[in-house]
Amino acid sequence: MNLEIIIIASIVSVACVIPGVFLLLRRMALMSDAISHAILPGIVAGFFIAGTLNSPLPMIGAVVASMATVFLTELLYKTRLVKSDAAIGIVFPAMFSLGVVMVTLYAGNVHLDTDVVLLGELAFAPLDRIDFFGFSLPRSLVKMSAILVLNASLAFLFFKELKISTFDAGLSATLGFAPVALNYGLMLVTSITAVGAFDSVGAVLVVALMIAPAAAALLLTDRLSLMLLYASLIAIASSIAGFFLARALDAGIAGAMATMTGLSFL
Repeated sequence: MNLEIIIIASIVSVACVIPGVFLLLRRMALMSDAISHAILPGIVAGFFIAGTLNSPLPMIGAVVASMATVFLTELLYKTRLVKSDAAIGIVFPAMFSLGVVMVTLYAGNVHLDTDVVLLGELAFAPLDRIDFFGFSLPRSLVKMSAILVLNASLAFLFFKELKISTFDAGLSATLGFAPVALNYGLMLVTSITAVGAFDSVGAVLVVALMIAPAAAALLLTDRLSLMLLYASLIAIASSIAGFFLARALDAGIAGAMATMTGLSFL
């Protein structure tokens, strides 16, 4: 079980790092926090419709809520009344608070609360298993592996476009790369990653894994390809170190891993 926890955490780490590097370079690090916290009302709404958390609807609702946060933030910023960081700070607490109210009033009798969303339940992730081509594997392992493959494939296929639009949006538009579409595509990938990881590691660790390893890697190199590699290695090392720290202190695994990602930057 311990090995499976480490493997799940490592896969989640790399899956989060890929969009996190681009968010950091675009000076949109706070958006990862907003997206990770804004999923709660979408999950609750999906649960109301499906009547169960095992349906795809709560996950779809979470992605919709995350993208709604992105659109509302953009809409508020375009009014020129507030700056981008202030717009994020206005929208995502409102979305998260709405989710907390919905859980408290209407979903208190199910296995869904703010602690699960914030901190996840990584220690129990190996217990929720599915049959995958004849192998009994943790559901989180299969799900996050698929998301990792998706993120890595998109980063590889659109590496040039993402690189140019990240550092020079004007040049990207001139070359016909559609920087707006790339931006919303990145937000969608970030949303899918955050939603996929929330029940395993929680929103706090998702934010830590997206930003802290990328920030640490930026101190080591100015090449994007190497930054992605270094950030992935730092994230994996932080997750493994956090697991053993949690065991030694009998503490929460997600919290210990988030702590180690912060220490990796120092």
